[in-house]
Amino acid sequence: MVRQAAQVLELLEFFAQIKRPASLSEISETLNWPRSSTHNLLTTLKSLGYLYEPRPKGGVYPSPRWWELIDTIRSGETPSIEMENLLEYLASATGETTALAAPNAGQVMFVGVRESSNPIRYTTQIGNCVPMHTTAAGRALLSQRTSAERLALLRRAEYIRYTPNSLMDPDAVEAEIQRSIEKGWFLGNEEYSPGLMGVALALPMPARHYALLISGPVERLRSRVDEIADLMFAAVHDYLAIDLRHP
Repeated sequence: MVRQAAQVLELLEFFAQIKRPASLSEISETLNWPRSSTHNLLTTLKSLGYLYEPRPKGGVYPSPRWWELIDTIRSGETPSIEMENLLEYLASATGETTALAAPNAGQVMFVGVRESSNPIRYTTQIGNCVPMHTTAAGRALLSQRTSAERLALLRRAEYIRYTPNSLMDPDAVEAEIQRSIEKGWFLGNEEYSPGLMGVALALPMPARHYALLISGPVERLRSRVDEIADLMFAAVHDYLAIDLRHP
C-alpha cells in the first residue's frame, strides 16, 4: 500500500463523516497521524487547490475542485442514469438488494447498490469486493471472458471453503459457468455467505463488463429464482434496451 495515497482517501472519508472544516490538530489527533506529515499533506493539497480555508484560521475543507474532478470522471463512466433507474426498479420490484458489479483485479467490486428495506437482507456497499469464482456475480463476469482468459484466472484463484457449498477447483467452476450460460443466468447458492442466495445476469456493455445481481436470504429467494431471473431480463430490456435472451 502507498501510504500517502491511502492518507488522501482517509482524509476525504474523515470530511465525509464530519461535514465541516477541521484544524490540523483535529485531523492529526483523530486519524492518529504525526503532526508533521499531516501538515505536509494539508499544505500540498491546499497548494494544488483541493483544500481551502472557508474562513481565516477556521480549519480546512475539501474545495469544489473535487466535485469538478469527480463529475468529469463520472461523465465517462457508467452506471448511467438508466442503470441507476434499473437498480432502483429491481430493488423495489423484488424487495431484495440489487447491485451492479464489475471486475477488479481478480475480484468482484460493487459499483452500484440499492439495498433491500427488509430488516433481514443482503448488505453491501459501493466499493466492496467479493471473490469472483465463488459468487453468482463473479461467474457472470467470468462468462464474458474467453475460455483461455477464464482458465488463467481460475487457475490463479485462491480456493477457500467459505461454506460447504463452495466450489473448490477450476473444473467445478467452469462446469457451473457453462451450465449457467446455457440457462442464461447465474445462481449463487450459499457458496460464499451462509444463508444467502443470488441471481446474476452477465451484462456486457461497450468496452466494459458488468454483472447485475439480486441477492437475499435463501428462505425468500429459493422459490422465486425463475421469477426473479425473468424480471431481470425484462427490466434490462426496458431500461437499457438490451435483449439478453437473444443477444
